[in-house]
Amino acid sequence: MGDRKYRQRGYQDSGRPEREKSTRPSRPENFGPRTPKLPGTHSVSRCGGCGTVLAADIDPLGKCPRCGFELHSCKQCAYFDASARFECTQPVMVRIPRKDMKNECRYYAMRVTVEKQTSAPQSAYARPDDPRKAFENLFKK
Repeated sequence: MGDRKYRQRGYQDSGRPEREKSTRPSRPENFGPRTPKLPGTHSVSRCGGCGTVLAADIDPLGKCPRCGFELHSCKQCAYFDASARFECTQPVMVRIPRKDMKNECRYYAMRVTVEKQTSAPQSAYARPDDPRKAFENLFKK
């Protein structure tokens, strides 16, 4: 190989002994995507009139505790769609004229949305009442 001008591999390497390949330490295999640190989510029902979060055990035949909006109405239904026929995605036969009034629709299902939890739990970030204690908490390890 000393008589060659360039050190490229090619047809003249056949007489040379093979070099041992260096083995690198193997890295741990991590398959799949990383799990992102996303905020938590929760399912809630909101009033169609005022937007108040409704309790999970609220009666769907009742009214909103804050504004008195009828909960068994088209605006509160999961199948309500203003662009669909009769403004409902279910096969209703007649149009219900008032979407905010109570009705007897057999397809009614309360609208539930999945929202991000934007507030931190109160117990994790409880503010101490004593200012001295708050100052000392800054320098804890």
